[in-house]
Amino acid sequence: MKKIMTALLLIVVSLGANAQKKGLQGTSFVTSQFGYTQMKDGIDKNTNLTVLPIVGTFVSPSVAIGAGIGTVNIKSVSGATTNANTSLFVFQPLVRKYWNVAGSMYFFGQLAAPIISGKEKQSELKVTQIGLAASGGFDMILGKHFSVEFSYNLANLSFTTLTPKTGNKTTITDFSLAHVANVESAYNTALGGSNPTLTTPLSFGFKFLF
Repeated sequence: MKKIMTALLLIVVSLGANAQKKGLQGTSFVTSQFGYTQMKDGIDKNTNLTVLPIVGTFVSPSVAIGAGIGTVNIKSVSGATTNANTSLFVFQPLVRKYWNVAGSMYFFGQLAAPIISGKEKQSELKVTQIGLAASGGFDMILGKHFSVEFSYNLANLSFTTLTPKTGNKTTITDFSLAHVANVESAYNTALGGSNPTLTTPLSFGFKFLF
């Protein structure tokens, strides 16, 4: 067993050294962010589903650009009555800078600019949000076509506009450092009290390289 573990470690280190020498230029990647939350209280049920596929490519040995395109669906019901049903479209361009730490381990910094828009179908409330999110993390390349990464949000700035069918619009500005994404009360009320979370502070996932 000890010999097998030693052999595997040598393979991983060798792959990492090869990646460091050649750099990652020309390598493309695919990953995805997925989240599902459900909250039930008697006959009340709130659900939040986020699906965000992300694709990118290295334009230099240490810099990658990409974008995520997906949806956020938020629904609040009381028995057979739908209080709110919101469908949001997400477009998130991003850029990453990588630094090799040791072997196949890389540290990266990422700057993303998420754009979220959609409508709450019951009240025809329009929702738009633009922002900037800075994060840092580690990426472990485990082979030619596979890596595992962990990241943490460092800073977030967002501007959210709620435009009702009639009446005045509400504008929400949020700036946070290393925050857990809390939803502003006006936003939460407008979406049927479903406590939606549009961003998460921690991210862990798998990435496919090709």
